[in-house]
Amino acid sequence: MPFQIHALPAEDFAPLFALDDDALTARRAQRVTVAKTPGYPCRISLADAEVGETIILLNHCCHDADTPYRATHAIFVRPGVATARPAPDEVPEALARRLLSLRAFDATGMMRTADVVDGGDLGPALDAMLAAPEIAEVAIHHAKQGCYAARATRV
Repeated sequence: MPFQIHALPAEDFAPLFALDDDALTARRAQRVTVAKTPGYPCRISLADAEVGETIILLNHCCHDADTPYRATHAIFVRPGVATARPAPDEVPEALARRLLSLRAFDATGMMRTADVVDGGDLGPALDAMLAAPEIAEVAIHHAKQGCYAARATRV
């Protein structure tokens, strides 16, 4: 089943970069200087930030469903990057190099299945999950930290 991985839209986060530290704190967000790479994967570019870059760490509602599975998680976003648009069936390197948790949801927002996969096996795992007709999307998370990474849908 062909899949499409979706990054978060840059325009949703652009206003954050103009805020001072107090305004970020009021939004439960903070600036972070990247100390190592890989280690700070941007959910807009779907690439790891570079050492020395200043990025924003914030909480993001990644599954805004009116179900017990509604979820928010920490994410990193980088300033001035374009929204990644991977080709169908393409797995960005920042995902391929990590251990990932997959959570498959139906159209009502209920989780129907889940798995943990090595990022190198993400493509086949998404193919299998999205082959089930009841699955509407798969939320991809970093398995160790639990943070939201991206989502995948059928092409």
